[in-house]
Order: sequence, then structure tokens, then C-alpha cells
Amino acid sequence: MKKALFIVNPHAGKGLIKNHLLGIVDILVKADYEVTVYTTQGPQDAIRKVREREKDYELVVCSGGDGTLDEVVTGMKQSGFTTTIGYIPAGSTNDFANSLEIPSNMKEAARVIVEGKEFLCDIGTFNEDVFVYIAAFGLFTEVSYGTPQELKNMLGHMAYILEGAKQIQNIQSYHLQFTYRKEAEEVVIDDEFIYGMITNSRSVGGMKNITGPDVDLNDGLFEVTLIKRPGNMIELNKILAALVSENYDTDLIYTFKTDELKMTAQQEIAWTLDGEFGGNHKALVLKNRKKAMTIMVKQDF
Repeated sequence: MKKALFIVNPHAGKGLIKNHLLGIVDILVKADYEVTVYTTQGPQDAIRKVREREKDYELVVCSGGDGTLDEVVTGMKQSGFTTTIGYIPAGSTNDFANSLEIPSNMKEAARVIVEGKEFLCDIGTFNEDVFVYIAAFGLFTEVSYGTPQELKNMLGHMAYILEGAKQIQNIQSYHLQFTYRKEAEEVVIDDEFIYGMITNSRSVGGMKNITGPDVDLNDGLFEVTLIKRPGNMIELNKILAALVSENYDTDLIYTFKTDELKMTAQQEIAWTLDGEFGGNHKALVLKNRKKAMTIMVKQDF
């Protein structure tokens, strides 16, 4: 029999995995896997477990939110060898699962793991850290993950904007310099920003298409969105209108693609990686690692 390590975050989402665990294991066993189940005992525990896993596991399945998947990929990088990943989304947002069209139904997601195909997907490095689909800073960082799902379902993209607008009176900006290459030339952006995200995803904070319509998950490129500090209410309204319409043709928002991005700041800035705290930083190098992760997706993906 093939060997599978099944890492479960029992607290992800509303803990619904507990009601489906036996059914998922049964699907894996029927596909000739000998399954070892491990429930994470706290933050970073999945990193350790994957880092210390034996090389004879042919599959690492994880169930949890995007943060759990991030820990699995981080542990895999630290181990120095890769194993195919199966993902059963159980979080509250599951942005990356949505991008990969992995079903929200847990048993259906398990069937994708045993009946689907391998997909080589990009990931990112963040100095010495790893992220799967997003590194972000600024005003909307907590909003995108803190907005109630019910509000997202009712209002869609508008929920993201409305929750952000509540914080506008306390808006904080950061003077940052970003450097990247466009063809053979080095481009330097030096400005005041209220928000930025470096992504490889078709969904952020539960909002689809917020990173643009032409996202390729294994082209070796990030989609970068940087929002300048508005100087007045007119500029603020322009930013909000651009976000609502998903038309970023404004000099208040920088959007571009790149495989590497460097950032320097005058002060330490808090970042999130895949929805989890990524530390405070004054200098960063973010690199796209093309097709560095193998994950199971549907045959018709």
C-alpha cells in the first residue's frame, strides 16, 4: 500500500472536519493508501510534523484553512524534499482552494485527491519564510480576513470596501520603496502606501478576481497591487471606485506582474502571509518559486 500522512487542524473553521474524518480516511484507504492521521496541537505544529516526516510518504494530505496549508508547504521546504499535497479546505475563507477549484465539500475534496491529477503550482519566498498565495500589508490586511462571511456572501466585493471604509478615519500610510524588473529594466517605486498585496491567487479575502482576470497559478509571476495614500476625499473615492469596478486604471494604484520584488521601509511594517501574521519588517525580498509545489486538483482543472 501507498503511504499517506493526513494532517488535520481540528480547530479550523468551525471544527467541521470532526464530522467527516472517518469518511475522508475511508476514501483514502479505498484508494490503497495506508493513512497516518495527525491532529495539530497548536500553531506551527504542522511545520514540525511535515519537516520531520519520513521520505516514504507518497502523499501529504492536510485539512484546515489556508494557514494550515502554508504550514505544510513551509515544513516541506524546511525538510529539503517534496511530496505531493492533497488539500481538504476547512477554514473560513479558503482563498487558495477556491483558486484551485477544490470543492468545499470535504468528501468531494478527498475524491479529488485520489481521482484527480497533479498540478505544479508556484509558491513564494518572503526573505527566509514561505507563503503559498499572498503576502500583504496595510489597511485592508485585517479587513479581508476579518469581514464576516455572511456579509461577504450578501455584498461580495462591497463588503471588503465597506469594512475598509470604517477604518479610513484612522488611516495609516507607509513610505516604501519597491524595486522590480520589467523586461531588462529595473523599476523603482517610491511612494506613500496604505495597502499592498503580492499574490498568486484568483481570490483574496473571499473576493474573487480582486487580483485581476488573467491570473496564472504556475507562470512564475506574482500579481502585485499597491494602493497609494489618498490626498483627499476625491482621491479616496477614486480608489474605492477602482476597487469596486475592478478597473485599476488610475495613478493611485500600482498593478504589475513580477517574479521578484524588493522592499525597503523607513519603519518596521507588519505583514500577513496567507492570512497569518508574518512579522514586522523593514527590508524584504519576495521571490516567485515557479512550479515548486505539487498539489492534487480535478482532472479538468
